[in-house]
Amino acid sequence: MATARPPDRAPMVRAPAGVATPVGVPTSGTCPQRRAAGPSEAGHCMARRQTWMWAETVDLLDQADRLQRQFFRLASAAGRAPASWEPPVDVYAADSEVLIEVALPGVPADRMEIVLAPGELVIRGLRQLPKCPPGGSIQRLEIPYGRFERRLVLGPGAWELVDRNLADGCLQLLLARRG
Repeated sequence: MATARPPDRAPMVRAPAGVATPVGVPTSGTCPQRRAAGPSEAGHCMARRQTWMWAETVDLLDQADRLQRQFFRLASAAGRAPASWEPPVDVYAADSEVLIEVALPGVPADRMEIVLAPGELVIRGLRQLPKCPPGGSIQRLEIPYGRFERRLVLGPGAWELVDRNLADGCLQLLLARRG
């Protein structure tokens, strides 16, 4: 079964033993380049395998870091319960403006707070767990709920909130540099 891979890496297949290996890298036996080129090229396959393993390790560490930041960041605020998750954002910047889009599915405007402090933008609020149908039970829970907080460092200078729009589960904030 093929898995989508970035173009700079070999596509993945599932080996019969359930071990993911890149296409063209032998899982056992002698390296085909070594058989063809002789013993002087013995390190070729090992180096390629180690490079692939390192790339996979880095990818897994990046993924774990993103998940940790998104779901388990404990950021406390004075007089508040700690946030239990951090919403993902997209940031688009120009010289004098910044557009920030925050994914907040199911969060109404009255359950969020936006604080524009010197050098920092803070978005915090609460996403409540949706009501389960009577007699039903949760089968899968992937969208985080509870208190959230996202802190974004802003570039130098003074910023003001020019526009705010909440639609389709996304909060869009347009910031402009003052002066």
